[in-house]
Amino acid sequence: MRDPALELLCRKTSPELHREIRDLWQQHSVAEDRRDIPGLLATLTEDCVYELRPTGERWLGHAGAEQFYTGLLTAFPDVKFRLTDIVVGPQGVCEEAAVTATHAADWLGFPASGQPVAFQVVIFFPWDLRRKKFRGEKIYLDLGDLARPRLE
Repeated sequence: MRDPALELLCRKTSPELHREIRDLWQQHSVAEDRRDIPGLLATLTEDCVYELRPTGERWLGHAGAEQFYTGLLTAFPDVKFRLTDIVVGPQGVCEEAAVTATHAADWLGFPASGQPVAFQVVIFFPWDLRRKKFRGEKIYLDLGDLARPRLE
C-alpha cells in the first residue's frame, strides 16, 4: 500500500530544487500583489486544485483558479498579505500570512460589510516534481474572522 505522506517525506532535495521552488513561489506572490491572474496561472499546473479547507470548497484547473482569484480580489480589492512564516522544501511551500483588506463584495456566503477585516491564513502550495509548478493551494483560515471587523 502506497503512503503519500511517506513519499513526500522521502523526496530528495538539492539547493537547485529549493531555489527553483522558492523562485516560482516568489513569481506567484508578485503576480498576486499585481493582481496579474495570467501570471498566477503560469505558476500552476493545468489540473491545479484550490481548496478552502474549512469549508471543503474546491476550484479545479486554471478556470477554477481564475474563478477563485476573481472572487477573492473582487471581495477584497485592497487585500494585503504580510508574510509571517514560510517553509520551502521539495514538497512545496507552506506560508503563514497576516491578511488585511476591506470586505467590499460578498464572498463565500459572507455578505460584504464594507469594513476592514484582518485574519491569519496558512497556505500550502504542493509542488509537482515532474511539471515543476504548483498543484494549487490548500488554504486554512478562521472564516469567523471575516464576520468580525478589524479594530483600528
